[in-house]
Amino acid sequence: MMHASDASVSQMSHQPIVATKMSGEMDKPLISRRLVDSDGSLAEVPSEAPKVGVLGSGDFARSLVTRLVGSGFSVVVGSRNPKRTAGLFPSAAQVTFQADAVDSPDVIFVAMFREHYSSLCGLSDQLAGKILVDVSNPTEQEHLRQLESNAEYLASLFPTCTVVKAFNVISAWTLQSGPRDGNRQVPICSNQPEAKRVVSEMVQAMGFTPVDMGALASAREVEAMPLRLLPGWKVPGLLALGLFIFFYIYNFVRDVVQPYVREGKSKFYKLPVSVVNTTLPCVAYVLLSLVYLPGVLAAALQLHRGTKYRRFPDWLGHWLQHRKQIGLLSFFCAALHALYSFCLPLGRVNRYEVVNLALKQVLTNKSHLWIEEEVWRMEIYLSLGVLALGMLSLLAVTSLPSIANSLNWREFSFIQSTLGFVALVLSTLHTLTYGWTRAFEDRHYRFYLPPTFTLTLLVPCVVILAKALFLLPCLGGRLARIRRGWEKDAAVKFALPMDHALAQKTSHV
Repeated sequence: MMHASDASVSQMSHQPIVATKMSGEMDKPLISRRLVDSDGSLAEVPSEAPKVGVLGSGDFARSLVTRLVGSGFSVVVGSRNPKRTAGLFPSAAQVTFQADAVDSPDVIFVAMFREHYSSLCGLSDQLAGKILVDVSNPTEQEHLRQLESNAEYLASLFPTCTVVKAFNVISAWTLQSGPRDGNRQVPICSNQPEAKRVVSEMVQAMGFTPVDMGALASAREVEAMPLRLLPGWKVPGLLALGLFIFFYIYNFVRDVVQPYVREGKSKFYKLPVSVVNTTLPCVAYVLLSLVYLPGVLAAALQLHRGTKYRRFPDWLGHWLQHRKQIGLLSFFCAALHALYSFCLPLGRVNRYEVVNLALKQVLTNKSHLWIEEEVWRMEIYLSLGVLALGMLSLLAVTSLPSIANSLNWREFSFIQSTLGFVALVLSTLHTLTYGWTRAFEDRHYRFYLPPTFTLTLLVPCVVILAKALFLLPCLGGRLARIRRGWEKDAAVKFALPMDHALAQKTSHV
């Protein structure tokens, strides 16, 4: 997210130009009612309101000014061409030349591209002692190429100013629509604690939450935040994609290739819907089991070690951290499976099959076709599937930060752990009901490959059996004591760095 800006500094001999606002969307603040007239236009800001300067007239600068005005600040905007840009800002904001805009405010937002920072060097004397808030972001190529962050570069150009990095992770849309439609957190870093305090108070006044990121050296990390594209979803996404490809190829071989090779039947029409619908529940089921498998492995590791004070292996730690994303991908695949299943009866293939079955009944003189076992199996199968999807929906909803923040730890743990395990059990029963006796019939082993559902049962059954074992008093009680701080060894030994002589001396004491 790069913020548009001005590229040059106007001459100081120009007189300030106060903007006259034309009607438009940017004329209406979206946060503070006390600044809104009955006709919807901005009222004048009281003269005692804190004054803030903004250098730049791009999209982000306009949204920032709207937010500042709506939060009760008196804003003066510095632009290369005030007459042309005045109509883009709220009427309560004063739009003037850059040289005039930096005189009175103590806090000035620099909403400009990095390459335009040097154009402000002519204002060095006027900017001395002021707080400059850098809101810019580099592109991904610029971030990799430049070793110095934009904020640090700005600080090197204006050594007499205090530079604060802030607002670079907030989009122009979020500034206009409010923190309810975006991330509330605003990372802030600076070398001066007092400057961070001033900017933090402004962040809170605008309805956001300041997050102290330390010194200005952290600005490079802060500027990298908007460049990351779903960093926590890369591994879970690749995992889900890999499972989908595996099960899709497996089902393709069983349901399409085998009939074509053995019987000469062309069933390639199954590729868009039928094979996909057979693959999706496999992926959803395995992903759901992978949410609870790392917890089982962690518990087993703690039982083996007899302590909770040793770190888990890195691969297990990363796996535990990605459980939320894996669970949401499981819900996504399960929801798609439900939609595909709902659409199956609407397909042309299903209509042909129904007609062909009816013709076979007529030709064989069967007036009534009813298999009690199949009816009960399908009814139970559908009921368990609906219940499992409902549980997954509850898990997905409570994973949202807005919902999770309204729950205490016990409620959140009960839903995510207990009800999540119930969802896994329901999914297992759903799969077993679907399979019924197919795992024991030779005709379902095509190309000597077992039915797909038998493969998906492996990991979930391990998780369920392990959970059942942990309920036994001999294991469950021991695990509970370990998690409360008990250790296998009676005496806890701490290894401290010391030389050999000191160690021997200490041992004799």
